[in-house]
Amino acid sequence: MHSMAFAVLEYGVMSKSGITVITGEIGSGKTTLIRHLLNQLPEDVTVGLLSNIHKNTNDILAWVMMSLGLEFEGMSKVAMFKKFQTHLIEEYFKNRRTILIIDEAQNLSEDDLEELRLLSNINADKEDILQLILVGQPQLKTLLTNPYLEQFAQRVATDYNLCPLNIQEVRAYISHRLKIAGAEKEIFTTGAMDAIYEASCGTPRLINILSDTALVYGYSDDKETIDEKIVHAVLRDKNTHGTLSLNSNVLTLPRTVQSA
Repeated sequence: MHSMAFAVLEYGVMSKSGITVITGEIGSGKTTLIRHLLNQLPEDVTVGLLSNIHKNTNDILAWVMMSLGLEFEGMSKVAMFKKFQTHLIEEYFKNRRTILIIDEAQNLSEDDLEELRLLSNINADKEDILQLILVGQPQLKTLLTNPYLEQFAQRVATDYNLCPLNIQEVRAYISHRLKIAGAEKEIFTTGAMDAIYEASCGTPRLINILSDTALVYGYSDDKETIDEKIVHAVLRDKNTHGTLSLNSNVLTLPRTVQSA
């Protein structure tokens, strides 16, 4: 799932797609994808990143200017637009591309999105010179179905919705993270990984939290292998004292979910 989402992002960048949209639930790995993309972008790309967008931004252009390091304070809307347009055109004639990435884009208003569409219409030599990548929770997809945003939706060239990991993907994910960390053997039993899958419902952020905590528990008990009992101890403590939303049914299962 995540490799496909990244492929969509890469394709959007390489094909100079006007607008790319990536959606997914909280903790599904959207921000991690963006960080990975930023590490892969060529040097001739200028990136503006907005990762703290919230509702009622009032002036999305000022936020865009800020993300690109452009002066905007005390300027009129017209002056800001002129400065922004000049910047894009100058970058274009330097053979540089400009990409604006907005995380948590579900917080944008309809008017914000419409203004972004108009900004993306700026062109030089009849070529669009601003790419947009919007990343947000599933509400973003719902927002884009609004008739008022039909022109925006028609400009979306590539999009992808991140789904939770399935059981095989969770096993591979945990094993991969351990190998990256330097593990030379399997530390989690299959039962332990399946219990984490069941409790996390395949959400990467929760998988990370449960796996890391299980390693701490195992270390404190001087265990070389993390089994179901350790994961169940983590889950009992999380459900009793923690604030995470976990599938507590795993604690009552006689055996964790089997391969599907």
